[in-house]
Amino acid sequence: MKYCVALANERGGYIVLGVTDKLPRKVVGSLAWSTARELNKIKAYIVEQLKFRVDATELQHPDGRVLVFEVPTRPVGQPLAFNGTYLMRAGEDLVPMTPDVLKSIFAEDKQEWFSQPAQCNASPDDVIALLDTQTYFELLEIPYPTSRDAVLERLQSQYLIKQTVQGWTITNLAAILLAKKLDAFSPALARKAPRVVIYEGINKLQTRDDTTDNRGYAVGFDKLVDFVHSAAPQNRFIEEVVREEVKMFPKQALRELIANALVHQDFLVTGTSVMIEMYSDRIEISNPGIPSIKVERFIDEYRSRNEQLADIMRRFGICEEKGSGIDKVVKAAEVFQLPAPDFRVGDTRTTAVLFAHQNFADMSKIDRIRACYQHCCLLYVSNQRMSNQTLRERFRLSESKVVMVSQIIKATKEDGLIKTDESESTSTRYARYVPYWA
Repeated sequence: MKYCVALANERGGYIVLGVTDKLPRKVVGSLAWSTARELNKIKAYIVEQLKFRVDATELQHPDGRVLVFEVPTRPVGQPLAFNGTYLMRAGEDLVPMTPDVLKSIFAEDKQEWFSQPAQCNASPDDVIALLDTQTYFELLEIPYPTSRDAVLERLQSQYLIKQTVQGWTITNLAAILLAKKLDAFSPALARKAPRVVIYEGINKLQTRDDTTDNRGYAVGFDKLVDFVHSAAPQNRFIEEVVREEVKMFPKQALRELIANALVHQDFLVTGTSVMIEMYSDRIEISNPGIPSIKVERFIDEYRSRNEQLADIMRRFGICEEKGSGIDKVVKAAEVFQLPAPDFRVGDTRTTAVLFAHQNFADMSKIDRIRACYQHCCLLYVSNQRMSNQTLRERFRLSESKVVMVSQIIKATKEDGLIKTDESESTSTRYARYVPYWA
């Protein structure tokens, strides 16, 4: 019953009985009921309990009977509950729906936020004055049209503006991406502007700088990243190796994390924005909203809350292809010899933390385990496997530290984050490891 409700809440799906959970998925057969009448009783019971129909199909296989339940999608704007609890899946677990998922479902039968008007009855001159159309064409690397009408026609074809009898309607999507000044539209849109706060120490007691970027995300993105990167302290460890000045936080990692925060934020949350907070020992980049996937799966999975925004940001060259951004963040942290980035989910916000350089001896057990898991994931999505040697290289440790690294691997296994790759050698010395979900 619970899985039926969770699958219906996720646009429908299938429950298959009679096949093993683990790979390779072998047919082992499901318990056979004596008659088709018994199966019909179960289907009727589901309708009685859940108030929606779940079809069931029997498949006769040489190795046993397979039973497939086909769960339909829920109605638009209506989440389903079982015993008073709205359910969804998180990986293989069934969990109560998070507030932001519920809110997005309830808002489905309303007009999507990006399609809502930011400005109505605008003249052609107003559109050009409010939106940075020059940057739009530059980001797409196409020539700027020779006439104003052609500019408006292009924007309308991309659903950024819409012509009405009274004039032009500028959508929230156009404003949030291309506004010359977000506060020229409304206070609500102005509050979506990313804010950068730089502190003097490791806490919020003393603020050195507090800046809000009032431009549309696409218009101001590169300058925003440049500003944050230039404000970072120096990475003395890397400077000694490459013999040139290097900032503490890799620019590519900042770029990916800021883009992710902008794209994946919950725009239905009011009075809050993307926050970039820099301390002397770390930078925290957070956005309103709770992710729909577990933080442990950020490296290998992707699910965008705002696919329309994500698509146009990719075409602008601001976002990477689906699912590759966090890989680059983790890889950059390894190259710059930084502790593994930390991804945290609070009650209303999701935060990514990049730490300043830290010697291995100063890393906590939690830091080492997180680095081990992320290193394992990074190799796995590249069709490679983690070993004691690769982890030693990640931490820049000599071969004399084999035992210490083995202890980190053991602790990460005990936490259930990685497992031995059984397809490789069973020898402890030559063991290879994969993420727990592999």
